Amino acid sequence: MKVGARNRIVAKVTDVKKGGVMCLVKVSVPAGSRMASVMTLESLNELGIKKGDQVEVVVKAVNVLLMK
Repeated sequence: MKVGARNRIVAKVTDVKKGGVMCLVKVSVPAGSRMASVMTLESLNELGIKKGDQVEVVVKAVNVLLMK
């Protein structure tokens, strides 16, 4: 699959929580940081993602905001 995002991080899937249509996939990235992604169950099944898998996190954001 071709994507335009240039920020890619290798991660390990730590948890998958499934809902009715969507799911939350939590991953652990280097340095012990954590990230999460929300996707459709259809996408989860097509990609075959499950707990323990190594995945590539592709980050594409127009804005990244920090607030205090």
